[in-house]
Amino acid sequence: MERLLKTIKIAINEKIYLKDPESSQLGKRIIEHSILMIDEIGFESFTFKKLGVVIGSNESSIYRYFENKHKLLVYLTSWYWGWLEYQLVFATNSMTDPKEKLEKTLAIVSKSTVQDNAFTHINEVLLNKIVVNESSKSFLTKEVDLENKEGYFVIYKRMVNRLEDMIKAFAPTYDYPSSLASTILEGTLHQHFLKDHFPTLTNCDDKRTPGDFIADLVFKTLNQHNSNG
Repeated sequence: MERLLKTIKIAINEKIYLKDPESSQLGKRIIEHSILMIDEIGFESFTFKKLGVVIGSNESSIYRYFENKHKLLVYLTSWYWGWLEYQLVFATNSMTDPKEKLEKTLAIVSKSTVQDNAFTHINEVLLNKIVVNESSKSFLTKEVDLENKEGYFVIYKRMVNRLEDMIKAFAPTYDYPSSLASTILEGTLHQHFLKDHFPTLTNCDDKRTPGDFIADLVFKTLNQHNSNG
């Protein structure tokens, strides 16, 4: 998979950025150090001025790539979902059994992230932490409907649709495949957040992972539906 990923460029909606950060070394440094800084100080405290100091570049040069830090966060979360999607596609492409395919998919979307050497300027472990802690800020805005129409969240929505198709393949008559699919993605992030910050609000820990919970929830729901049907 690593060799394949090295040949792949994760395509992000061009409307999110002004200049493709993958097109230059400065752009890649903007992405690399944005991830490091947001993980360290949080999205609220992160500014392009602070980033410029860290990368040794004028603040104005960063604005040539992104209109504002909101667009940068949308870019980072979109990249994460695109990266996860490629892993999912490669891992499940040859599978024909619907249950096996769904099990593998749940494991991929809920597992703890490890560093991927195919993208040397992106720390996927820290990016995963940002997605867990900050991704909701990319769409909980007044502009979300307009941005949705502009295709800002197309990769995330594509991930939900992939999960929805797998749920339908395993339980064709289940009434809520899209709702369950989006619950899987958001529920996994939420359980990881609770495990890290509010451990008394979840049963997930180092032994019982968010992935274990999600798999239990999904298959108990769908198996019961299939048996009743």
